Amino acid sequence: MTTQGEPLLSASFRLDPAFTVAPVSRRTFGSFVEHMGRCVYTGIYEPGHPTADTDGFRQDVLALTRELGVSVVRYPGGNFVSGYRWEDGIGPVAERPVRRDLAWHCLETNEVGIDEFMRWAGKAGVEVIYALNLGTRGIQEALDVHEYLNHPDRTRLAELRRSNGTDKPYGVRMFCLGNELDGPWQTGHKTAHEYGRLAAETANALRSADPDLELVAVGSSNSSMTTFAAWEAEVLEQTYEAVDYISAHAYYEPVEGDIASFLASSVDMDHFVERVVATADSVGARLKSTKRIMVSFDEWNVWRQADFQSGITAADPSEWAVAPRVIEDRYDVTDAVVVGSLLISLLRHSDRVTAACQAQLVNVIAPIRSEPGGPAWRQTIFHPFAITSRLARGQVLRVEPHGPLYDTARFGEVPMVDAVATYDAEAGEVSVFVVNRGQDQPISLTVPLGGFGGTFEVAESWTLADPDLSAANTEDEPDRVVPVEASGVTITDEELRLELPPVSWSAIRLVTR
Repeated sequence: MTTQGEPLLSASFRLDPAFTVAPVSRRTFGSFVEHMGRCVYTGIYEPGHPTADTDGFRQDVLALTRELGVSVVRYPGGNFVSGYRWEDGIGPVAERPVRRDLAWHCLETNEVGIDEFMRWAGKAGVEVIYALNLGTRGIQEALDVHEYLNHPDRTRLAELRRSNGTDKPYGVRMFCLGNELDGPWQTGHKTAHEYGRLAAETANALRSADPDLELVAVGSSNSSMTTFAAWEAEVLEQTYEAVDYISAHAYYEPVEGDIASFLASSVDMDHFVERVVATADSVGARLKSTKRIMVSFDEWNVWRQADFQSGITAADPSEWAVAPRVIEDRYDVTDAVVVGSLLISLLRHSDRVTAACQAQLVNVIAPIRSEPGGPAWRQTIFHPFAITSRLARGQVLRVEPHGPLYDTARFGEVPMVDAVATYDAEAGEVSVFVVNRGQDQPISLTVPLGGFGGTFEVAESWTLADPDLSAANTEDEPDRVVPVEASGVTITDEELRLELPPVSWSAIRLVTR
C-alpha cells in the first residue's frame, strides 16, 4: 500500500485491434530437455518411481508438462550435443555404451535416446526440435539422424528404426545446426567462418533429403560475447538462403544490491532481438534477398551462473557421476516476475521471434522440480509461463505504456510498467500481460478498450506477487507462491482498471458480452 498522503502512481496504455504485431506463434512456448544433471534421469524418466508408466516416464512430470503448456521441446542439448553420438541411444538398452560427457563432466548411460524421447514427446503432446552435433561430427551424422527420424522405409536407418519398434517416421520438422559453437567452452568450438561453411554444407545436404525442413543456424551464445553481431553476420553471409532461423541464447541473474536492473532484464532481451534482426536484415540487403531470417530464442531463463561457476571450482575433477545435481536453482517471487517480463518481450517480437525454448524443463534451472522416488512440484516461474501459454491467442497487439520511470545501474531509466496484449477476434477475447517493476509502490493501471467497438467483461484475472520477494516453492511447501485473483479489476466506460502491486506480474482475460 502507499504511505498515507502519498499519491498512487498511475500508468496507462491503449489497446486497438488495428495495431497488430504478428500472430501468436505456439512455438514461443517451447522448453528444453538436455542430458544434463537430473533433467532426463529422475526428471522426465525414472523407472520404479510410483508414478512411472511402462516406459519409465514419470507421469507426475508429464502432467505438469502438459499443464505448463509447452508446445515444442529442444533436444538433446545444449552443450551435451556437441559430443553426443546419437546411435549410442538406440537398440537394446542393455547393449548401449556408457560414455563420458565432457560438457558437464559426468557419465551418460544412454538409457534414454531418440526412440525413448520421441515416445515421451508423444505422451506430452509436444513437437520436437532436434539439435544436431556439429561440434565433433558433421554432415554425415546429420543426414543419418534425419534418415533415422524421418525416412519412411527401405533404407538401412529407416529399417533400423522400424526394427527398434517405430514403424512410421517421427516427422521432425525443425533442426538446430549445432549449439553455441561460438563459445570457447564448446566441444568443437569454431570460428564464424569455419562454422558458417559447415552449417551451410549441412543445411544444403539436409534440404537435398527434405526441402521443407526448418533449419536453425547457431547465433551468439549471449549478447556480451566479443564476437556478437560479427558472428551472426559472417554465419548468415554463408547460410542465408539455406536456413530459416538464427538462434539467440540469454540468461539473466540478480546482482547483489541491484534488484532494479534484474527486474528490467527484458530491456536487454529487447535489445538482443533487435540487434540480431538488424544484423540479419543487413546481410539480406547485401545479398539482395527477399527472404527474412527469423529468430529462434531457443535458450532463455533466469540462472544464477555465479553460483554455478563457484560449484565447478569446488568440484572434484576425478569424479564422473551419473545424473548429478547440477544448477537446481530455487526460484523466488522476483525470478517469476522477471520470467513473466521475458515472455512479454518474446511476444512483443512475434514478427521475428517465432520459436523460443525456456531452459530447461525439469530440475536444471527449471519451472518443474522433482525428487527421486518423491514428488514433483511447480516452481514460482512455472506460473507466468503456464498462464501466458494458455491465454495468449490470436494476434499480438502493439502496446506503448505511459507511466513512471525508475533508475537502473545497467539500463538507465526504464518504465516501471511493461506489457503486451493479444486479441483473438474469432473468440472475441483480449488477454493482457503486465509487470510492475517498481519495488515500493502499487500502480493504478488504466487500459482504454474503445477501439474494439464492443463491450467486455473480465473472465479471469491473475497476479503473482508477495511481500516477501524471497518466497519460493519447495518440496515441503509446493504452493507457497501461487497466482491469486488480481486486485480491483473493473471495466467502466470501456476502460479496464486494475492495481499492480510492487514487483508483480499480472494477466487478465477479457471476453465480449
